[in-house]
Amino acid sequence: MAEKAQKLESYIWEGKDRRGNKSKGELTGSNLALVKAQLRKQGIIPNKVKKKPKPLFGGSKKITPFDIAMLTRQLATMMKAGVPLVQSFDIVTDGLENKGLQDLVMAIRNDISSGTSFAGALRKHPKHFDNLYCNLVDSGEKAGALEKMLDRIATYLEKTELLKKKVKKAMTYPIAVVVVAIVVTAILLVKVVPQFESLFQGFGAELPVFTQMVVRLSEWMQTWWFVVLLGIVGTIFLFKEANRRSQKFSDFVDKYVLKLPVVGEILDKSAVAKFGRVLSTTFAAGVPLVDALDSVAGATGNAVYRDAIQRIKNDVSSGTQLQASMREQDIFPVMAVQLTAIGEESGNLDEMLEKVAEHYEGVVDDMVDNLTALMEPMIMSVLGVLVGGLIIAMYLPIFQMGQVVG
Repeated sequence: MAEKAQKLESYIWEGKDRRGNKSKGELTGSNLALVKAQLRKQGIIPNKVKKKPKPLFGGSKKITPFDIAMLTRQLATMMKAGVPLVQSFDIVTDGLENKGLQDLVMAIRNDISSGTSFAGALRKHPKHFDNLYCNLVDSGEKAGALEKMLDRIATYLEKTELLKKKVKKAMTYPIAVVVVAIVVTAILLVKVVPQFESLFQGFGAELPVFTQMVVRLSEWMQTWWFVVLLGIVGTIFLFKEANRRSQKFSDFVDKYVLKLPVVGEILDKSAVAKFGRVLSTTFAAGVPLVDALDSVAGATGNAVYRDAIQRIKNDVSSGTQLQASMREQDIFPVMAVQLTAIGEESGNLDEMLEKVAEHYEGVVDDMVDNLTALMEPMIMSVLGVLVGGLIIAMYLPIFQMGQVVG
């Protein structure tokens, strides 16, 4: 009968080191006796060792895709150095500060030590490890090259997360312009314009049309500002919910977001980069091309590319070349199709797809940098037009009065 797997738990300790100095810390272990033995090996005489109490209100940070990428890189590095898988998990657990991630790593470690395969243990946590990740780990385990596969997965995750950050950066600037413009205009209309309006009431003359329009807008904003605020918040909330719950609406947004100026092109090139990165990683891992395309379809992050890749998958499964099917879809750039064709003809498809990914990741990087440089003068222009327009509207009556006096 197999020995029951020992589960790791967190312990907090207090004691003295070899010099008699007081010290304390946290350590993971399967039981109290082993933790004390581990501390003595480190030259610490433990006075108090107890299980770490669970926080009353959760207390664990959210586990991000970047955390998973870092975990994969650490495991790949240690396994390359010859450290066994279970021991690698033990070492990683001791260095984690995120309680949620620590619990996840300990749960996977305990499953593996009880005889479950690495891929099987990961499949119990679909929220953090998708099918692509689990399938690649499974391929690596079966081929006896898990450390190489983990290294490849870590590279893929790091590149993907870096690309996501760049795209988010590109999206943040236009949103920032709109938000800043709305906030500044609202403050001027609610707080500044009424002060000028009280001055104009004593003039006795009719105000200029532009000034009247701004005053009326200010009065409307003072009366209905809460409706405007609720409307903006409600619209954002409804958009997010519709995008999350309705597949048709989500696909509609994905289709038209690619047509946006500048930002749409960045999203388009990032989808091509993801296509090359994921397909090269899965194909190099020994996954058949048709199955690899199935994984790639969901990883591009856009419905237009997802549907196109599904059509490519159907074409490839019926005997069509990958590059020929890509050309038929009419959404892939010419260079991506040409590099894929070279890869198919030379038998180095995974290498050529990696070059596609690297090229378009570089293109996205350059486009984001250019957008960042362009946005600063654009922000100044938008604010200048809005703020300048309001100031001119407020000073027009004063200019008119000066002309009359003159």
